[in-house]
Amino acid sequence: MKKLFSILMAGALAITVQTGFACTNYIITKGASADGSVMISYAADSHIRYGELYYRPGGPQPAGATYKIYDRGTLKYLGEIPQPALTYTVIGFMNEHQVAIGETTYGGKAELEDTTGMIDYGSLMFLGLHRAKTAREAIKVMAELVDKYGYYSSGESFSVGDANEAWIFEIIGKGTEMAIDKKTGKSYNKNKGAVWVAIRIPDGYISSHANQARITTFPLANGKTSISSKTMDKIFLPSVEVVYSQDVITFARSKGYFTGKDEEFSFSDTYAPMTFDAARFSEARVWSFFKAVNKDMWSYIDYAKGENLKHRMPLYIKPDHKLTPQDLMAAKRDHLEGTDMDMSKDPGAGPYGLPYRWRPLTYKVNGKEYFNERTTATQQTGFSFIAQLRSWLPNPIGGIFWFGVDDAATTVYVPIYAGVRKAPESFAEGNGDMLTYSETSAFWTFNKVANFTYLRYNLMIEDVVKVQKELESSYVEMIPTVDQTAQKIYAENPERARDFLTTFSSATANSAVKRWEQLFQFLLVKYIDGNVKKEKDGKFLRNEHGFVPSPSQPGYPEWWLKEVVDKTGNKFEMPTGGASH
Repeated sequence: MKKLFSILMAGALAITVQTGFACTNYIITKGASADGSVMISYAADSHIRYGELYYRPGGPQPAGATYKIYDRGTLKYLGEIPQPALTYTVIGFMNEHQVAIGETTYGGKAELEDTTGMIDYGSLMFLGLHRAKTAREAIKVMAELVDKYGYYSSGESFSVGDANEAWIFEIIGKGTEMAIDKKTGKSYNKNKGAVWVAIRIPDGYISSHANQARITTFPLANGKTSISSKTMDKIFLPSVEVVYSQDVITFARSKGYFTGKDEEFSFSDTYAPMTFDAARFSEARVWSFFKAVNKDMWSYIDYAKGENLKHRMPLYIKPDHKLTPQDLMAAKRDHLEGTDMDMSKDPGAGPYGLPYRWRPLTYKVNGKEYFNERTTATQQTGFSFIAQLRSWLPNPIGGIFWFGVDDAATTVYVPIYAGVRKAPESFAEGNGDMLTYSETSAFWTFNKVANFTYLRYNLMIEDVVKVQKELESSYVEMIPTVDQTAQKIYAENPERARDFLTTFSSATANSAVKRWEQLFQFLLVKYIDGNVKKEKDGKFLRNEHGFVPSPSQPGYPEWWLKEVVDKTGNKFEMPTGGASH
């Protein structure tokens, strides 16, 4: 890494001279972060989502240009809408103005899905990023688009942030109720659009969502801090902290979902009522993050376990300490360690303490239904990110998209700057897919390590974490110097600064994938055939004659052997005086 860094710095001097359905989100405000950045974190958990880094260039759009919309979950073509005169470049789910968006699908009431809607949740995210310079503008764009063209997906929670503030934005469709236009004779959906609420997370606080709607009650429109979509333009007033669709309550009344007083209305309880599943599989992930940064959140363990659904956690909390991107990376790797929900501690973990369970999530035995825990770190993650948004730097330098593919516990988060001109080759779209292996693809390389590690987890994960820390620590050390160098170049020539940032981001990402391939080869050699070869500092040892010394053979833990004996009786008992081999 030092050699790579030296090459990049030399290049910089030369430039100067020449002139998803399961995801977990974290939302960190400026006052809650260690460096004053806003952070949005997202994991795209899906068994069919390929891990790649999207790059969608923006710029002036020709007259008559349209944006084609395909459902993110199926690739079904839904239609197209006119492009604005200018769009913004998007890298992953962050744009060139340091606006970032993440999501989780909570589903909600199934009858509210609109089969006639044109815009699905994935397209909505990209459209917001292509058209907005701030988080507030992104919310306005997204709300107005679904109102005009219809919302195709089920209930979604979005994290929306920029370099100054962060919001949670929850939305659900209004179902399909067809009618005939008397003038044109064409059919149309009387309920086109969506109901929604968006709340700004107060500075100094953090929030999270994980496949369950989290907004409950909220202040009703007062023209100052809270507004409805009737006065949507007021969203740009700094005092506004809550925005909601004008019919979010009246529509619920028309469907019979809500009959109380307006001020008692709860978005989540109305459109996505709390259940055991929602608490144990979804809110438990939020709780696990919250309790790691605020000791008082342990009091909500009964709620997280689905034992007390009325003891709901707050939408946002104040952390005990200020957070870094590395804190969020660690949170992304959570398996409910330190709780009695830790799956590595029960027999299902096997002899090697595997904290995962293969799907399905629930199963039946003797007519009774049981479940596995749903942890934040999960095998089916396509990719995840931490978008670090820094207001004190020019946008191309200020935004860092910490990006990793596959299981967060066995990935490496690589820094990709907002100003890059392309995605690194190893992460780029089209380099393999879910059914096509590519030896140069980051996704397949990281999957090789992860899936091999799952076989003897408690042994191999130590080697994985060692290299993971080595790489991520080196990036943290590099960033201040990269920032400074990029700023010097930017002051003279912003476009050359983008060239530098592209070179740095691509070289760093591609080298991380190369290092991970080396790790896979190391693990294969070290752990082949159930043995553990002797090594020191990553180099395998030989005896004085240059030959391979006998490997260690850890075998199985005593509790596992007792389980075998309990199940098999004397089937494998050695006869008295029997020889051993």
